[in-house]
Parts: sequence; C-alpha cells; structure tokens
Amino acid sequence: MQCPCNPQNIYDECCKKAHLDIHSVTTAEVLMRSRYSAFVLANINYLQLSHHSSTKPTNKEKKEILQWTKSVDWIKLEVLNTTNNTVEFKAYFIENGRLNFIHENSYFEKENNHWVYVTAKN
Repeated sequence: MQCPCNPQNIYDECCKKAHLDIHSVTTAEVLMRSRYSAFVLANINYLQLSHHSSTKPTNKEKKEILQWTKSVDWIKLEVLNTTNNTVEFKAYFIENGRLNFIHENSYFEKENNHWVYVTAKN
C-alpha cells in the first residue's frame, strides 16, 4: 500500500512506523505526515496519542473527528514549509462532491519524550 502522506513511499516503510511506535518519530514534519495518514486511515487513537495533552480533543470531539474523517475522500498532502517546530501544509479532500483543503501552519513540541501536535499558528 502506498503511504497517504507521500504516494512515492510504501506505508509499511513510512507512517506505519510512527503509528506503531510514536517514539520513532524524529521531527515535527514526520509527526505531521503521520497524523495526515492517520486522518486518511481513520486512526483516531493515533491522532489522540499524537496530540498535546493541553489541546487534546474531548471524547465527544474525538467521535466527531472520526465521523468526519470517514466522510471525506482524502486526495493528497502538500508540505509547504517546515521549521524545527512548525509545518505549513495543505491537505486536500473531497467533501460533498467538492474539492476542499485545509491550509494550516501547525505547531509541534515534545511531550513525554515524543513529538505532539499542539495547535495551528497564524
């Protein structure tokens, strides 16, 4: 299977490593890519695990995210810029027959000795 974060990579050799062991994630970009793949694969447990404790979605929000991510067709991820703690990206998807995208500059930091998503930065 091709990896959702980059179809030139095989999932088993790319994001699956992060999904099986979050401590294997070495950079903010690797975490961001693995989170995108988790959205595509509806791996809500990984999304929760890779989220900072101060901004982690509630159980109700977790269910809503799972329902939404299963309701869209993910198209591709485009990484626009990366720094040590931020990743700017566009994630394209089809929802209700329309092409849409999320454009975000995400902020990451380490918590419990592994990278986590904290919030979107402006």
